[in-house]
Amino acid sequence: MAKIEVKGTSITVVSGDVDDYISLTDIARYKDSERTDYIIQNWLRNRNTIEFLGIWEQLNNPVFNPIEFDGIRRQAGLNSFVLTAKRWHEATGAIGITSKAGRYGGTYAHKDIAFEFASWVSVEFKLYLIKEFQRLKETEREQLGWDIRRNLTKINYRIHTAAIKTQLIPLQLSQQQTNLIYASEADLLNMALFGQTAAQWRDENPGSKGNIRDQANAAQLVCLANLETLNAHFIHQGLAQTERLTLLNQTAIVQMKLLLADVGVQRLQGKQP
Repeated sequence: MAKIEVKGTSITVVSGDVDDYISLTDIARYKDSERTDYIIQNWLRNRNTIEFLGIWEQLNNPVFNPIEFDGIRRQAGLNSFVLTAKRWHEATGAIGITSKAGRYGGTYAHKDIAFEFASWVSVEFKLYLIKEFQRLKETEREQLGWDIRRNLTKINYRIHTAAIKTQLIPLQLSQQQTNLIYASEADLLNMALFGQTAAQWRDENPGSKGNIRDQANAAQLVCLANLETLNAHFIHQGLAQTERLTLLNQTAIVQMKLLLADVGVQRLQGKQP
């Protein structure tokens, strides 16, 4: 669940199994905060709305009930016709609109339908809603990419430490001695990529939060993940630490040049790295 701000109104966005649903209740609040249910029902009883919802369900919902839909469509436009999201869902098996109870309760609709409702409320509001929704999705994509890169580093770190444990740590070592060896290997990678140990970075950045790796950019994180896997391979080959440092540093230089060159190309093409 996420919140976006649209012209001073907070709009709730819920991620479903396949797609996103946006709160119609929040959108209606932009028009009249005291009568949100009435605004939604007034929109639902419109014949054009019924036609739109029916076509959307036929395109996206294999269990949509066309017979019940035809019955509702024939009633649309009559003075006595009233339709709620709950009735629409229960009668036709619709999936485009749903009602939620509880703290974040209200009427939610698939983004296609929510944008249509927003247009009925205010064309200007719809355009701002689309803009902020797209901004939210872009932020989520960037965050997903960051999480994938961080998780890749963590996974490779497990491979790396496993190699250290089986190849570099003799039997009968104390936990303190083991930790020192792990720290030494971690700083081997730090030296290869960043040119300094974690302790040296902390001394140079006393006011910074986190550690040297927390400050790494996306290219450095990808390179670090590769170095961890490569170092584990070198350890299994029995290479000395000094030799591994030289090889890892050479690899880091080549990979960072390639990664940064790729970022530069993406920027020239107008893409975000």
